Amino acid sequence: MHKTIFSTPVIRPVMRWLSLAYLKLTGWKVEGSLPENARVSVFIAAPHTSNWDLPFTLMAAFVFRLDVYWMGKEEIFKPPFRRIMMWLGGIPVRRAQSNNLVAESARALQESTRPMQLVVPPEGTRSKVRYWKTGFYHIAQTAGVPIILSYLDFGTKRLGLGPLLVPSGDLEADMVTIKAFYAPIQGKNPDQYHAE
Repeated sequence: MHKTIFSTPVIRPVMRWLSLAYLKLTGWKVEGSLPENARVSVFIAAPHTSNWDLPFTLMAAFVFRLDVYWMGKEEIFKPPFRRIMMWLGGIPVRRAQSNNLVAESARALQESTRPMQLVVPPEGTRSKVRYWKTGFYHIAQTAGVPIILSYLDFGTKRLGLGPLLVPSGDLEADMVTIKAFYAPIQGKNPDQYHAE
C-alpha cells in the first residue's frame, strides 16, 4: 500500500496531539482501544452521513495510533486533490467497476507486513440508503481478519472503537449483531441513516 500521513514519523505525533486537543475542546469523548489481535483488520465506518465523517475518522486514527486506509468514491481523488487524499490514506473506488475490490482489498490485508486497518463505510454513500452493502464483511472473511465496529456518534459526541467481530461465515446472523450495535448511534445527519 502507498505511504500515508499515518506512517510519517514527525507529523504523526503532532497530529495526534492536535486531534486530542480539538476533540477535548469541542466536547467529544474517545472510547475503546485496538485489540492486539486486530492490528490488521477491517473497520466499519458507520454511520456515514456527512462530509464531516472523514475529518473525524482521521482524528480518531491519530488518537488511536492507527495505520488506516479508507475507501472513497473516485470523484474526490481528481486533481488537484488526488495526492493529498492518497496521503490521507484514501483508496479511490470506481463504484461501477468494483467487482475486484473485495479480492484486491483482502489480498492487501493478507500481504501486509505491518499494522493496517481498512476503513469501509457499509452504506457506500452519504446519501440515505435502506440497506447496507456487505463488502466489508467479505473483505474481512476472505482475508481472515477481524472486523472492528468503529463509530462516530454525533448525538452524544462519542467516537470510538467498539467490539471486535470475527466473521462466522453466517452473514445474516453476523449482520444482526452488527446492526444491533449501530442502532442507537446517531450520524451527523440522522435522517440519512437507517441500519437495516
